[in-house]
Amino acid sequence: MDDLRTERPTYEKFHKKSGMRTLIRKELLHPFPIKEKDLDDKMPLRPTPESGLCAFCVNGNSCRTVRSRTKLMNTVLERGRPEEARLIFDSLIKGGHKPSLITYTTLLATLTAQKRFSHIHSILSEVLKSGMKPDPVFFNAVVNAFSESGNMEEAMKTFLQMKKSGIKPAISTFNTLIKGYGIAGKPEESLKIMGLMSQEVNVKPNLRTYNVLVKAWCSKKNFTDAWNTVDKMIASGLQPDVITYNTIAAAYSQNHQTEKAERVILEMQRKNVHPNERTCSVIIAGYCKEDKLKDALRFVYTMKDLGMHPNLVIFNSLIKGFLDMSDSDGVDEVLTLMEEFGAKPDVITFSTIMNAWGAAGYMAKCREVFDDMVNAGIPPDVHAYSILAKGYVRALEPEKAEEVLNDMIESGNRPNVVIFTTVISGWCTAGRMDYAMRIFEKMCELGISPNLKVFETLIWGYAENRNPRKAEEIIQIMKAFNVQPEKSTRLLVAEAWGGVGLVEGANGLSYSDEKQSLTSKLDMKDGTEVENLEKVYQQDADCYPKFLQMPNELINEPKGTVTAVKRSGMVLREAEFSCDTLSAATRSLHISCRFGMRAPVVCQRQFQVQLCASGRVGYSSSIVFLT
Repeated sequence: MDDLRTERPTYEKFHKKSGMRTLIRKELLHPFPIKEKDLDDKMPLRPTPESGLCAFCVNGNSCRTVRSRTKLMNTVLERGRPEEARLIFDSLIKGGHKPSLITYTTLLATLTAQKRFSHIHSILSEVLKSGMKPDPVFFNAVVNAFSESGNMEEAMKTFLQMKKSGIKPAISTFNTLIKGYGIAGKPEESLKIMGLMSQEVNVKPNLRTYNVLVKAWCSKKNFTDAWNTVDKMIASGLQPDVITYNTIAAAYSQNHQTEKAERVILEMQRKNVHPNERTCSVIIAGYCKEDKLKDALRFVYTMKDLGMHPNLVIFNSLIKGFLDMSDSDGVDEVLTLMEEFGAKPDVITFSTIMNAWGAAGYMAKCREVFDDMVNAGIPPDVHAYSILAKGYVRALEPEKAEEVLNDMIESGNRPNVVIFTTVISGWCTAGRMDYAMRIFEKMCELGISPNLKVFETLIWGYAENRNPRKAEEIIQIMKAFNVQPEKSTRLLVAEAWGGVGLVEGANGLSYSDEKQSLTSKLDMKDGTEVENLEKVYQQDADCYPKFLQMPNELINEPKGTVTAVKRSGMVLREAEFSCDTLSAATRSLHISCRFGMRAPVVCQRQFQVQLCASGRVGYSSSIVFLT
């Protein structure tokens, strides 16, 4: 073990001099609630009541409304929707009600979940002003809030204040402090907490105490002390559980020591602790991250011996990894294992194969896989549409990319800013800036707020078309959308002016002084990756004989017309994918599916592991600002 050890006003502004018609919205264009990270953390904790005070609450009691809405706050918080809990609290205040101590405790937990720690002191102040006496639950919530923020000085002050007020700290209080020191990167301070715990009557470390301490040492990559903590746990009469070993295995895997992570399983078996799916997932993700695909595949067979079934996250990661390595035998073996385990392909499986074909420039095959996915009853998500559109843009077929966008909208799928930017970049590359602006206006009409990447794509397009004045006008449009230009934005404008022979460009920015920096920004290897997959749908999959199959004959169609144009700041490259590898992969996808069987649900955390495990995909061409 040692070596292991709003109102929406809209108006159109016409630029008479340039003839450019641009639709501009001044208001925030989000059709959905604003994300919490966009909220001002300095906003007042207590909104102004919109009506008179509740007569029952004025007398110092909690009315029925306060009790019911506090309960509702707890419910939505448990369901992972803290923003709704905050809105419920605000509605109480606006209705003239007086929150109870339980309400404030729930609010504190809500803000902690949102990582809005600046309000902790405000809540404390509100409670004291209301004349309430904090109870153990409230104190523990405060300690947890400060610990989660890494502010251990305030956490310890609250702990001492808790003891001073005559409240006996519980084991959960000590565990929270140990966790906080781990978050703060000071696991050695946790040993002092263990000492304080020993001074308390009827309070001694439990399994969670040791697991939290193990995690604290692992976060510092101190595996020696992590294993020593396991030894102390055993010496105290407690047995480590699967969480203990998973914590250490994950730390090894993240530290590029996956072989040691795999040997943790042997230690688990010696202690009669059975590995679970999480154990195996972190090991396979570690091998994939280290580009040891053969070891990852070997471990899949180990999972089989352990009586566990790999999920689609694992299979999709392996497929992508072997495709990146142009290893058709590896892909074929993974697909065979999928069939053996009865794992049905999902939208990610199809998207992975699509992306490989599209990156290699074989758009007919990419489209065929997309159609097979639809025919199999698996609805494409925004990422699948984006892959298809991106492939057409790479192949210099922006009109087909726009058709994909229109098909997506007509099918009821809501496009995002990424696919719009992709289509815009396609028209910019083709030199059709009128079409690019038309797509921009369509995006605004759908209520999708343009970001910096969209505007920089348009500026680059005008620069490539030797129209610096319109490139500079985009800067003015940005202001209407409250998008601030960055240095890269002004460098692009400088490039536009330099392209027509004017050394001194817009706003006095010297093109000659900044050209080298700009070129380094534009000379990108592969373009920006399409936005990460955000979700995986659970759908019924109807299987067909041609399920994800390609024609058996050798594919000889030419790669996309990437030789047409070489524009400033663009680097067109041959794809790293082998056509034979892709043909073998798609021909081998004969997955047997039972009618009416549901595809497995993959949670977002699992999918993040998959993304981490996956290697990079080679692309046939790169287009500036293609996201």
